[in-house]
Amino acid sequence: MTEASKIAFFDSGIGGLTVLKEALKILPEEDYIYFADVDNVPYGTKPKETVKKLVFDAVNFLANQDIKILVLACNTATSVAVADLRREFSFPIVGMEPAVKPALEKETDKKILVTATSLTLKEEKLKNLITTYDRKHRVETLPLDKLVKFAENLNFEGDEVKDYIKNEFSKIKIEEFDTIVLGCTHFIYFKKIFHEILGNSIALIDGNEGTTRNLKRILTEKNLLNHNGGGKIIFFASKRNEQTLSNLWLKILESKIP
Repeated sequence: MTEASKIAFFDSGIGGLTVLKEALKILPEEDYIYFADVDNVPYGTKPKETVKKLVFDAVNFLANQDIKILVLACNTATSVAVADLRREFSFPIVGMEPAVKPALEKETDKKILVTATSLTLKEEKLKNLITTYDRKHRVETLPLDKLVKFAENLNFEGDEVKDYIKNEFSKIKIEEFDTIVLGCTHFIYFKKIFHEILGNSIALIDGNEGTTRNLKRILTEKNLLNHNGGGKIIFFASKRNEQTLSNLWLKILESKIP
């Protein structure tokens, strides 16, 4: 029996590519599998149990693909399923969570806005995270579900996107905030538009760098790092090795977006 060798990344769509891009920078010698559940994206507006089943179906598929570790490159999937997945599977599982803790490390009188999908914002995982670290009650939340669909349609800066962001942010007093947490990996594609609309004085932070550092730490601790080359990526779209999407996703990884 050969030793499992690949790092698996899972997301509902292309959001997880932003995390994979970070991993490729610090772990270029690894081989990767990227699985996007494009048949069922978006996750953030679906019922919790539906999402949990979809995630388990995907991970059961990935468990048979020679993987040594799994990155749930999706905040929504992590929030509803990571604890149960860790009980079910023996390989390490790295989850995503909105970067609430690092956002709160900057001591100011300004508020922090956590943006995410509706399901992520409703889950106890995020509520517990905020309760643990938000001692001064600086955190507020805002769902931005439509950004997932815009990203999946590769519409990163069209007028429809700008109008949507402007409308959603009109619901809050943006001058009261100095930091926005991008709590969905799809949202990272819209950094340019966030700055264009909200100004450069607003800090935008996400969990990608922290997640990939955690990935490297676990691989190092468990002596699972690959030192013999690598860099191969296999793409799956809802369990299909979809060549058309593979070519598109490679272009996204190689582009300057985000």
